[in-house]
Parts: sequence; structure tokens; C-alpha cells
Amino acid sequence: MSRRHTNDETCEAGFSANPDRLGHSNGIRIGRDLIKATEPFAVENVAQSWWYVGSIFSLLIVTLIGAGMVPWWPARLMLSILGALFMVRAYITYHDYMHGSILRNSRVAWLLYRVYSAFALTPSRSWRGSHNYHHGHVGKISTSSIGAFPMITTKMWRDASPADRVSYRLQRHPLVVLLGYITIFAINICVLPLLRNPIKYWDSAVVLLAHGALISLLWVVGGFDVAFFAMLLPMTLASALGSYLFFAQHSFKRMHIISPESWTYYRAALESSSYMRLNKLMQWFTGNIGYHHIHHLNIHIPFYRLPEAMAAIPELQSPATTSLAIRDIMDCFNASLWDEDLQRMVSFREANELTATGS
Repeated sequence: MSRRHTNDETCEAGFSANPDRLGHSNGIRIGRDLIKATEPFAVENVAQSWWYVGSIFSLLIVTLIGAGMVPWWPARLMLSILGALFMVRAYITYHDYMHGSILRNSRVAWLLYRVYSAFALTPSRSWRGSHNYHHGHVGKISTSSIGAFPMITTKMWRDASPADRVSYRLQRHPLVVLLGYITIFAINICVLPLLRNPIKYWDSAVVLLAHGALISLLWVVGGFDVAFFAMLLPMTLASALGSYLFFAQHSFKRMHIISPESWTYYRAALESSSYMRLNKLMQWFTGNIGYHHIHHLNIHIPFYRLPEAMAAIPELQSPATTSLAIRDIMDCFNASLWDEDLQRMVSFREANELTATGS
């Protein structure tokens, strides 16, 4: 927390020059004061954490066993889809555990999530490094895909080589998100870190081998259909949904890119992280990760207390929003470049039109 508090001193100075950025007025808490307001919610109830973790992993295991064993294929398909949604919620508990917001001192949880990491292609060393990098670079211009999708300006786009343009467009292409099982989880989280530094990221090799061994075992023992319905299909669906949630949380129509000298955790949370409007059922399946602006403001708030924090703190109740509606999904994928002159996100087509008109 100390790092965020230090950075938010800069934040308060930055907003004094432009007090209308988020509609601030007297009596509205910003920066360090707002972070302090979230601290009462950054306390877990251990029994409640175990209830949520135990219940979701129990549901996940039973559902995937059913998807592999039920003889009628429509039922297997439904169970596989349900299993994918349970996977997303299970991943959120892993995400919170890795942040230290739940069960941080539990040896049982440590073992559970090391086993889970192989199942979900999320080796702890790679995941922690890339995700911490992500939290420190949200709302910044970056050509790197470490822990996030790259984000550049329209000027950088105009000056980029054809090869760099192709690379950038490919990394942000909807197919990359749709095929997140391979592109994001297998390649970006496991394979690339392992190739860059095999000694540091040795657990990526273990995870890849264990994941492949589990698929092979299911295939050998039960046939391709068991491996498909119990593992391949739910992993593909869960990875696609999870990858899109992550993409949309930091690539949306009203997103604001912050200059390096003005960047703080507070501004990155409120200006560069979205709140995703979901119905109660999808909020449950996604573990409240749609309250992403609050998560970025204080990573130690357990996922089950995020709605409570938003309901109690008025300053968190008017965030930039998105949803799973088709129009919002299209807006997120069209928010491709940051235009420094317009001070907003633009699509590739709009960037090219701006270039043609000399704007």
C-alpha cells in the first residue's frame, strides 16, 4: 500500500491543475483519501473465503466429471459449458490468492493453487510477474504485451513500420482473444516466459507437461470425446471469456491514457479501468471481476467484497462502463489507439482518416 500512497501524492497535484477530469468537487475524496476509504473492505473473512473456494472447486470437479461421463452428448455439451463458467470463477479465486487478498497464509491453499495452476495454464512465477507488471502499467503507452495487450498512440502508429503495424494489429485482434487458450494462456503465459528464461520460469515447463499429460490421460482412458468435453472445450470457452474480460477492462471507448509524469495507481484505476455491467448470474460466474476499477484501486479487497465497497463509497459509483452487449464488445475492439490530440481512443480506420486529413 505504501507505494500507492506515494504515487497518489503526485495524483492529487496532477488533478489540482485539472479538477474537472473526473468531476471532482469539494468533499469528494481522491487519491490517497479514496484509497484509505477502501481499506476497511480489504479484510477477508477466512471462513467465507474457504466457503467460496471449496464450493467452486467442488462444483467444477463434479461438472467436468459429468461432462466426461454422461452418455448423452447434448447433456455433455451443457455440462461442458457450465464447467467453463465455473472455471472462470475458480480462476478469480486463484487471481485473488496470488494477490494475497484471500487465504495468503494457508498451506492447503498453496497446494490447491499449485495443482490448479497446471490445470489452468497459469504457472505462479510467470503469472505473478506479468500480472504485477500489468498493475504497474495500466493506462500507459506500451508496445509490450507483458501482462496486457499493447497500446500505442496514433503518432506511433503512423511512424510504425509495416511489420510493426501487422504485429500490433495481430496482438489486439479478436481472434487472439477468442483463441486465448492457445494464444494467451499457453503461449504468452507459459511458453514465451519459459523460452526467455528457462531457469526463472521452470514451473512453466512443469505446468505445460502436467496440462498435456492430463489431456493425454483423459484421451487414452476415455477417448477423444472425454478429453474434449471434460477439458478441451471448457478450457477453450473459459479462456475466451476470461481473455475478453481482461481485454475489455483496459481497452474501452472512454478509456484514458495517462502521461508518465501524471500516472498514479489512483488515476489508472479510475480512468483506465472499466466497470463491466453484468447481471447477477454473470457477476457470480465472473467473481465480480467486472468491478475492475475498484480492484485496481486496492488489490487487497477480496472479490466477494468488491460490490460492498462500491455500494458504500460514492466516489466509486460513476466509473467508465462497458458490458457484454454486442455494441460494447465492438466498441472495445475498436478502441485500438490513443490519439493525443483528441485525448480519446480511436479505431484504426479513424486513425487512418485523421492521417489522410492531416489532423
